[in-house]
Amino acid sequence: MRAEKIVVCGGGGFIGGHLVADLLKQGKQVRSVDVKPIDEWFQVFPEAENLQLDLREKEPCEQAVADCALVYNLAADMGGMGFIENNKALCMLSVLVNTHLLMAGKEAGVQRFFYASSACVYAADKQTDPNVTALKEEDAYPAMPEDGYGWEKLFSERMCRHFREDFGIATRIARYHNVYGPNGTYDGGREKAPAAICRKVIAAKLSGNHEIEIWGDGHQTRSFQWIDDCVKGTQMIMHGDYVDPLNLGSSELVSINQLVDLAEDIAGVKLKRSYNLKAPKGVNGRNSDNTLIKKIFNWEPSTRLRDGLEKTYRWIYDQVAPAAQQKSQVAVASR
Repeated sequence: MRAEKIVVCGGGGFIGGHLVADLLKQGKQVRSVDVKPIDEWFQVFPEAENLQLDLREKEPCEQAVADCALVYNLAADMGGMGFIENNKALCMLSVLVNTHLLMAGKEAGVQRFFYASSACVYAADKQTDPNVTALKEEDAYPAMPEDGYGWEKLFSERMCRHFREDFGIATRIARYHNVYGPNGTYDGGREKAPAAICRKVIAAKLSGNHEIEIWGDGHQTRSFQWIDDCVKGTQMIMHGDYVDPLNLGSSELVSINQLVDLAEDIAGVKLKRSYNLKAPKGVNGRNSDNTLIKKIFNWEPSTRLRDGLEKTYRWIYDQVAPAAQQKSQVAVASR
């Protein structure tokens, strides 16, 4: 029997990097694959086999899964709401990644295949109220997911199901709900709300300009899942017996205004808020119903948002502060 080599597709990304780190810590043999040049990966581990491959093409997918028993597919062209609302075609093209990985996995005889789906698959008419009823897995149908990104995720879920039914590949699916933490995107347009809010609060504190712009009216609600919980749940679902999609998210519902409150409290500042009602804001309310994952695994993501956000804030501060301080020193010197 061959050694259990594991490939993490999207290993140069935020969640993928943390997953690779955890697998290596367990002593696993890991191949990490990403489309970005390796020096642009969020985390790089010399002890892993690191490959830059474009997984939209079939041959690179065959190279990625060769000799691997387990495939984690976290590869997708995506970002926060600002990105996915303005790049629907790019988001849809990620269907090529999952399709070609499944085809390559079938040919290579992989044992298990994990697909990272999203809460964006859920029907929009169930997310119109900030006081949202938490979303159960069956709420994905009748289908009316997030345009572009959500449709790609829902289609790829079905692809996994049919490859399992028709070809016997043991596919597993998690629907991620807003994952956050250190070693991720915090600027440039692909960042998600926790990182964006942390960055804006830090910038306001460092500059002394105590103002912040919030996308939407601030009343829209979400739940945010700490990265370590996501990595644990991902592996639990991969190795479990449940074959249908499962929510993987926190059930701690907060408004964007409350998220800003937390970041301000961590920073020790109070900011004047302005609301950009024309900016992308997504659905009015979204939360994870964890009834099913608790029933199956007797577990759910449970790290408090306040605790995870503080660690995320500190990490982003350490990235942003040196450059801001250097800029300030240059400005003073040039006077």
